[in-house]
Amino acid sequence: MIGLVVLCSTTTVLLALALLTATSSPFDKAYAEQRGAHVAATFDTTKVSPEELARTALQPGVEATAGPFGQAVVDIPKDWLWMAGGTLSVVGRADPAGPVDRIDLLEGRWATAPGEIVVNWPVQGSPGTEYLGTKLNAPGGTTLTVVGFATSMSKSASAWVSPAQMTALHPTSAQMLYRFTRSSTESQLSSSLDRATAGLPEEALTGAQTYLTLKQAFSAMADSYLPFMTLFGILGLLVSALIVGNVVSGAVVSGYRHIGVLKALGFTPNQVVTVYLTMISVPAAAGCVLGTLAGNALARPIMKLAFTGIDVGRARVGDISPWASAACLVGMPALVLLAALVPALRAHRLPAALAISAGGTPRTGRGLRVQRTLGATRLPRSVSLGLGQPFARPARTLLTLAAIVLGVTTVTLTTGLTSTLAAYGNLGKEDGGARIQVTTTRSGDNPTPPRLSDAQVEERLRALPGAKGVRARALSQAHMTGQNQPVFADFYRGDDSPYERTIVKGRAPQAAGEIVAGPAFLTQRGLRIGDRTTLELNGKKITATVVGQVIEGNARALEATWETLTQLAPDTRATEYTVRLAPGADARAYTEAAGALDPAVHASVLDPGNAGTATIITFSTVFTALLTLVASLGVFNTVLLNVRERRRDLGMLKSIGMTPRQVMVMTVTSVAGLGAVGALLGIPLGIAAHRFVVDHVGVIDFPAYMKDVWHAPQLAAMLVAGVTIAVLGALVPARTAARTTIATVLHTE
Repeated sequence: MIGLVVLCSTTTVLLALALLTATSSPFDKAYAEQRGAHVAATFDTTKVSPEELARTALQPGVEATAGPFGQAVVDIPKDWLWMAGGTLSVVGRADPAGPVDRIDLLEGRWATAPGEIVVNWPVQGSPGTEYLGTKLNAPGGTTLTVVGFATSMSKSASAWVSPAQMTALHPTSAQMLYRFTRSSTESQLSSSLDRATAGLPEEALTGAQTYLTLKQAFSAMADSYLPFMTLFGILGLLVSALIVGNVVSGAVVSGYRHIGVLKALGFTPNQVVTVYLTMISVPAAAGCVLGTLAGNALARPIMKLAFTGIDVGRARVGDISPWASAACLVGMPALVLLAALVPALRAHRLPAALAISAGGTPRTGRGLRVQRTLGATRLPRSVSLGLGQPFARPARTLLTLAAIVLGVTTVTLTTGLTSTLAAYGNLGKEDGGARIQVTTTRSGDNPTPPRLSDAQVEERLRALPGAKGVRARALSQAHMTGQNQPVFADFYRGDDSPYERTIVKGRAPQAAGEIVAGPAFLTQRGLRIGDRTTLELNGKKITATVVGQVIEGNARALEATWETLTQLAPDTRATEYTVRLAPGADARAYTEAAGALDPAVHASVLDPGNAGTATIITFSTVFTALLTLVASLGVFNTVLLNVRERRRDLGMLKSIGMTPRQVMVMTVTSVAGLGAVGALLGIPLGIAAHRFVVDHVGVIDFPAYMKDVWHAPQLAAMLVAGVTIAVLGALVPARTAARTTIATVLHTE
């Protein structure tokens, strides 16, 4: 049983350690290898000269610099390479090496002549050579040919050209890449940048991007998993410590008679301690090794999912740090040994005769007052005897109670998370109607452009039977002032009902220049409601104001009105429509009717599932099952030891007429009360843990109604959960005690 407890605990702890390490270590290592820029700053070349920018490298606190490099924004057509149409931030750079931001060339070669361009590949792996030679028509009639793919952990540009080609693009901005001697915090980076640019003209600096922002973006999804994974890991560690201590201490106590026999046979006290610690260590070590293997097997798919869709660059994610496995392989057996050492040292000091007798009934006087008080009540005798048993071994009882409390805390936390995530997964579908996705995008399999105009498609979708609302969407890749990487701008028109439930702060966008975004986007760019920025698309600019925050969103995406798109790119048409059907409407029939409107129109029913929600619920369920099993094993151990220690009492009670059923009732009752008390203590802790987790998921800002999930039925179920954990752990030893015959018990005496 010790091996099983250690196995479950080791698996739980290793998963939390693996995810905690993955959120920072791969990024830090890859960033250091590329000598990534601490700050990538953009300057207005109409207000500052290249010579002035070069002199900033001599300022105090500047460790190294690269630049100035010319920077321009180039328009790209829709579906160029793998990108959405819009803009591309291009930097003129002679080579990929240098003291700061050493760019890794993945395919092809560097752009060294006019008409050549190297494109950034943001994710792991390589795009291969298939796209080499792709053409791009740049401003001024210049055609750029893709000659290579590269990656930069600094995210300093979306593409690079030679300095000569950059001159032909007539840049109005310049980029400087800095590494500072003090760079641990945002405040240090801000102070260092202020000192470096102190002598430059006012308003010359138009934007700056720090590596801490990139690091936050790198770990955004993993950080959303981290709060509950860490909390489950801590809960697992606490439960493990309590249960291992209870199991090992109980095993040593139950073996006092054996220890006494060993001493009587001539074993020295040190030899007895060594023998017993070895007996405990072998199953613990086996459980630890198996738990580490299981944790490693589970951690890889978990981390792969956590970093899906993240621009990881050259950072290697999915590899488990050796120190996490080493910490579990060393730490868990050490915990077992420490738990076993205290009772083993007690046995070390006991004389042989006293050690042999120590395995009998509890010492006289323990819990007798409570037993007498309960015996005077009208409770059935089996119940009163069971309720009094925990007071005979108070230390053991407290350990068991603590394990039940943590088990109930875990169950309560999981129940709350499941309720919150179920409400989140149902977001926008509260009316019960299906959602239909309609696209008109041209692709290799569908090269035919739509015959119907944008307005005609929307009008006919609204006219089909069952349609309650239609929302049109256009996606463009835009440039935001001060950002080296483009942002994805979603422009909407039509049905605004989704904003009724998704806006958690501020309001929905209503006019041109009004935008909303998710918490990750706003946090990583230092934006708040009311702040203004500049969006650039197709050579046109618009001042945008943040008017609201949605519950969640892509860390690189914002949402704006169709009026905003009209000012930036008036000829752009919607490529996607979301149709909200009336409750009870036939989704399949609507899909077939929509597909018949135009050969280029394709309709499908949106999948109501959410991979992230399902993942967290699965994690929570698995962890809860593990920790509940561990807590039940602790109860099992406690009851088993109590039965062994009270075998003489059981024989006497049976001899005077106690039936096997009464023995079971007495044994189960001895821990059922602990289960009820543990539930009353664990429920508030679980509620607090639930609020902590949902308040610290960085990519989602849950509204109040998704957090307030506790009602009388759930709380009653949590109370039952505490009793269930205790009863499940007690059933097997209770049945054993009930089946034990009087002759067998007295024979052991």
